[in-house]
Amino acid sequence: MARMEGVSESKIGWMTRLIFWFAKRKIGKLTGEARLVEPLKITAHHPKLLMALGRMEMGQDSAKSVPPALKSLASLKTAMLIGCPF
Repeated sequence: MARMEGVSESKIGWMTRLIFWFAKRKIGKLTGEARLVEPLKITAHHPKLLMALGRMEMGQDSAKSVPPALKSLASLKTAMLIGCPF
């Protein structure tokens, strides 16, 4: 559980709504359930940081040296090893 509460969808601007939409779509493709993860909602308190995070994610997705399925598996394994609840 996070120490602070995420931003509610009623209090966000159009750019954050767009980012949330893309994030839900991407998570839906991976898990089959379109939802937002808590760190994204918390990062939305600072829109410039949220946009920077989105750019980093897009850069990592565009790297083609490792198959996308292997990237997802590595991400999940890393989260499990460090005890990340997300």
